[in-house]
Amino acid sequence: MLPESAGGYLSYWMLFVSILALFNTIQNFVTLSLTKRIYSARPDQVTALSSRTFAIWTLLSAIIRIYAAYNITEVNIYQIAIWTYVIAWLHFISEFFIFRSAKISAGWLSPVIVSTFSLIWMLSQYDYYTQQNIRKY
Repeated sequence: MLPESAGGYLSYWMLFVSILALFNTIQNFVTLSLTKRIYSARPDQVTALSSRTFAIWTLLSAIIRIYAAYNITEVNIYQIAIWTYVIAWLHFISEFFIFRSAKISAGWLSPVIVSTFSLIWMLSQYDYYTQQNIRKY
C-alpha cells in the first residue's frame, strides 16, 4: 500500500528510494561488484566485511526512510530522515574529496544525486509537511 501523499509527492519518493536501498542491501550481501563501482578509485579497499557493513547501514537508512514515508508529517521522524541523507551525502562526498576512494562515475554519482536531491527537497518542504501535523491538534 502506498503512503499518504499529504498533498505532495515526497512520501512516494521516500518509499521509492527505500525500495532501491533494500535492493542495494541485498546486493551488498551477495556481491562486491556494485559496491566496487561506487569506490572505483580504490576497489581494492572494498572487502566482504566493508560490503556487509555498508549493507546494514543502507538497511537502517531504508527502514528510517520507509517509516518517514508513512509518517511524513511527524516532525521527529522527518528530521531523522533528513539526517540519513546528510550522513549519506557526507559519506559519498568525503570518499571522493578526502579519502579519494571514489571517482566521478555512474556508481558514485547515483547516490550523490539521490542524497542531494532528497536533502534539498526535504529541507525546502520541511514546513509544508511538518506544519500539517501541528494543524491536526
